[in-house]
Amino acid sequence: MAIYLKMAGIALAGSVLGLMGGSSSYSAEGPQRVADFQLSDQHYIGRRLYKLDDDKAVVLVAYAADDAQFRADAPALKVLRAAYADKGVDFLIIDPRLDDTRQKLAADAAAAGLNIPVLFDYEQLVGESLGLTRSAEVLVLNPKDWTVAFRGPVGSSSTKRALDALVAGQAVNLGAQEARGAVIAYPQKAQAIKWADISYAHDVAPIVQEKCVTCHQPGGLGPMTLTNYQQIKGFAPMIREVLRTHRMPPFQPDATVGHWAPNEGLSSDQLKTLVHWIEAGAPRGPGEDPLAMVSFRAPPWKLGQPDLVLPLPVVDVPATGILPYQNPVVATNLGEGRWMKASEFQVTDKKVLHHITSQVNSPDATGATVRQEMAAGGVGGQGPGRVVNLVPKDMGVWVPANSIIAMQTHYTPYGKPTTEATKLGLYFYPKGQEPKYPMRTYGVYGTGITIPAGEEYHQELAYADVPKDMLVYGLTAHAHVRGESTQVYIRYPDGHEEIVLAVPHYDFNWQCEFYLKDPIMVPAGSRIINKWVYDNSTRNHGNPDPKKDVAFGEQTTDEMLTFFIHYRWVGETTAKPHDDYDRLLAAGQLMGDLDLNMDGKLEPSELRGAQGARLKANFAALDTNHDGVLDKDELAAATLRRPGGSPRAAAAAEPTARPAPSTEPTIRPVASN
Repeated sequence: MAIYLKMAGIALAGSVLGLMGGSSSYSAEGPQRVADFQLSDQHYIGRRLYKLDDDKAVVLVAYAADDAQFRADAPALKVLRAAYADKGVDFLIIDPRLDDTRQKLAADAAAAGLNIPVLFDYEQLVGESLGLTRSAEVLVLNPKDWTVAFRGPVGSSSTKRALDALVAGQAVNLGAQEARGAVIAYPQKAQAIKWADISYAHDVAPIVQEKCVTCHQPGGLGPMTLTNYQQIKGFAPMIREVLRTHRMPPFQPDATVGHWAPNEGLSSDQLKTLVHWIEAGAPRGPGEDPLAMVSFRAPPWKLGQPDLVLPLPVVDVPATGILPYQNPVVATNLGEGRWMKASEFQVTDKKVLHHITSQVNSPDATGATVRQEMAAGGVGGQGPGRVVNLVPKDMGVWVPANSIIAMQTHYTPYGKPTTEATKLGLYFYPKGQEPKYPMRTYGVYGTGITIPAGEEYHQELAYADVPKDMLVYGLTAHAHVRGESTQVYIRYPDGHEEIVLAVPHYDFNWQCEFYLKDPIMVPAGSRIINKWVYDNSTRNHGNPDPKKDVAFGEQTTDEMLTFFIHYRWVGETTAKPHDDYDRLLAAGQLMGDLDLNMDGKLEPSELRGAQGARLKANFAALDTNHDGVLDKDELAAATLRRPGGSPRAAAAAEPTARPAPSTEPTIRPVASN
């Protein structure tokens, strides 16, 4: 942890000549000490360099697709990795060459038998900084201070000498040697002399205003303000560090998967502009400071004054301990039903918030309170880092007359007593206007997850089977502090899979919703799969207890596998909703929660967690055909007998029918690299 703090944000460069007192006949451009970075590997898992600070040594290997030298050296690299597998040495392959694809490199690594993470340097910023000019070049790093102990070809005997010395805790005195792999070109680095010409006024300030100032202004979520040149210049080393580790902006999807709107991340060009400007010394340059000419102040409501503000009951949060979930119910007092287009929670103490969820209920003809399936996702939720809940264009959430909003709030003590007075703001379509389509939200929960103590890359999954043609507009994934990375795949009826969301480094402090630029058509018979990787090791510095096995649970110290699908059914409109399709979807919920091998049957070994334990206790009675597994029909019968019925068994009260266009939007397939 000390290394993280000591090295954060430092941009260092130099010659490899005479490393640590040594000398060499070969001169290579590269750093003597390596700054932190994070890149996504072939499995869409984020790999951060400084996370390996408990290693004895770290080996970085440059790679380029179809390089004959790398292929020739692959057997030696495989042997080298095996020799140091249990000696505190990690190996990472880095591909900084432009236009190399994940599919190609993953196939090459698999063919060579290299069970090594292959990292993709899309913008070449890491390769530029490390001076990786040829494939099959090795950098042996000392994690104590992140100095380069040796640089040279994979097959050099000096690689092993450097590793042996570092494993033994000895000083290293080796010079650099020339690598022989394919040349890796850096078009922008070749023009590095022009980086000082990057204009703060015309190039940098507009990016900061568009992507950063929303949070980094007075009253915003950010810990410091970035509203003029002097502030940006002062924080430049930190800005470079959070950009190279992809921690900011906190828009998390991998750049090669999906097209998102809004997209709050930086484009490749924006990222390179900022980093290269900082590496050139963050020059002020000519022109007025556009940021200094604006008076920034975060508004109390980001979307403006809501049409309806609903205060939640005030909650006193103690300094320590576990605060039980609160379940406030707030009356809307709406005299007539309205279509909602957005919502926003105003949280007075953001440090204390874990989550807020909502459900819309209203009285039926008999006066009984029922859940509104046309508002199955409620009026939105709130988590750390989330600000507003937007509904896609032409869509809405129905809030009936005299409805009530039932909420679940989870506030977590953080060492200081506080009082939380949350407010909910609702934004409606103007009277006389209405959306074409209802917005639906469905939750998938992996309630059987079990994460062993100390395991760094533990995998779990859950899924939803799609009973009717569906249009997916967005996805939201949720875990707690052990959540490392997550991906969402669609398995189509013909068996092929397509990845539609990849979050290489999940951050609990930024609970984001991801909406697609164009919805995805998901035909009936498809399966939407959510895969998670959890880090329950000591390397996860936010881990409450790496010595503890962790299961699904409500508190932050427990863990969750949860994802939400934001969708509508093909052919439905606000006038003719398909609430019955939602009930078909919910019928398979328990199977999708627990079916780890995704064969559509539950074996006794898959019955984990609280729900699994209940099924296992009654397994003999539930397994009516005595084949040793529970199929969907047996599980459906068990669900119907469960107290309270199925998760969505409540009848839906439909709004008054009203005319609405039934034309379908343009559907564009999701592109992935």
